Amino acid sequence: MAYSDGPIGRAALRGTALLVIFALSSAPSSAQEATAASDGEIGTVREIYDGRLLPDIQVRTFRNIDKLFPTRTVEASDTPRPLPEGEPADLTQLEFTVEDETYDLFEAISLNRISGLLVLKDGEIVFEDYELGNDRDTRWMSMSIVKSITSTLIAAAIEDGSIASIDDTLPTYVPELEGSAYGPVTVSQLLTMSSGVQWNETYTDPSSDRRQMLDLQIEQEPGAVLDFMASLPRIAEAGSVWNYSTGETSVAAALVEGATGKHLADYLSEKIWKPYGMETDATWWLASPDGIEIGGSGLSATLRDYARFGQFVLEGGVIDGERVVPEGWFPAAGQPREIGGEMTDYGQMWWPVAKGEAFRNDDAFAAIGIFGQHVYINPARNVVIAMWSAQPKPLYSKPVSEYSFLEAVTEFVAPSR
Repeated sequence: MAYSDGPIGRAALRGTALLVIFALSSAPSSAQEATAASDGEIGTVREIYDGRLLPDIQVRTFRNIDKLFPTRTVEASDTPRPLPEGEPADLTQLEFTVEDETYDLFEAISLNRISGLLVLKDGEIVFEDYELGNDRDTRWMSMSIVKSITSTLIAAAIEDGSIASIDDTLPTYVPELEGSAYGPVTVSQLLTMSSGVQWNETYTDPSSDRRQMLDLQIEQEPGAVLDFMASLPRIAEAGSVWNYSTGETSVAAALVEGATGKHLADYLSEKIWKPYGMETDATWWLASPDGIEIGGSGLSATLRDYARFGQFVLEGGVIDGERVVPEGWFPAAGQPREIGGEMTDYGQMWWPVAKGEAFRNDDAFAAIGIFGQHVYINPARNVVIAMWSAQPKPLYSKPVSEYSFLEAVTEFVAPSR
């Protein structure tokens, strides 16, 4: 999957008023159809992935994704880690250029429908803003940010010895995969999505593998998602090609649970959420009632806790002197790597995001979710940015380059020397 940053021409974005009189009617197709939430009606999971939600209902849905599927709680700490206030950064003065067009903070937030933005410099809050009805107590969907969290749990399982080696094959911990195309795939190859197993990620194609897996998630049959993954054919030798696959994060979830004997939500709480001092309980979608967590999406948490997770990563995965992930895991997990003789702009379920010339040596990386969710980490400048958005479509609907915006904010609060 590629994250396209081609900005839409400004003339198409400014000075245009559009009045839409729109009526929707559809027959319920599952238990996940529109339902009543705490702040009004929400949409369905299919409507989310189709990009067919009007703005108000979309925002309510993103705030209430725990109503769409059964969830498990990720318990927070009884003693939240403070996020001290630093010297405020007046981002109202921010200006940056993308392909000869100049933007400011107000345009970036408005055009990209950014619903929450929190910037940490040296572990201190220098900017925090909420829009579209959100506030610091709001929990918001993560989408593929969860992939990076799941991969971090794999790292934790390696560090505590639950996974003996990154070169172990997956059936060592998930016997159900024995004899499938995933039989020869190693933990390392799973982390880099280089299994060689067939996968079509297209969100809006009802016949794609991604949508078939979503349908199984909606049906909530125990074991169905893992059975589906085990049924997929091999199209290349393991380790020889890269192919972005949300399905492989469901395999990763099974790996963590099989290796540790613990639910992912409980393991996340035990390893990071409680010891690092997260302030609020999070919730995590389940593949079936009381079943395994969805490894690639479905965590709902506050913006401050997403930022705390980013700070934990920035600090190398160490909490109060105790190592949670192997030494050197970060930022290496977020850097490009060679797969099958070609450099791949992907790490171990993290995205390298050094795009601007001034950022080439910063080793910046990010957890990224569709619709504009980001946890951006810049080790060289000691900056973490957590950002929520409610863009209209899963992909390719970003009027302002997100990477350019994140780097402009970083340059503003931590100028290059």
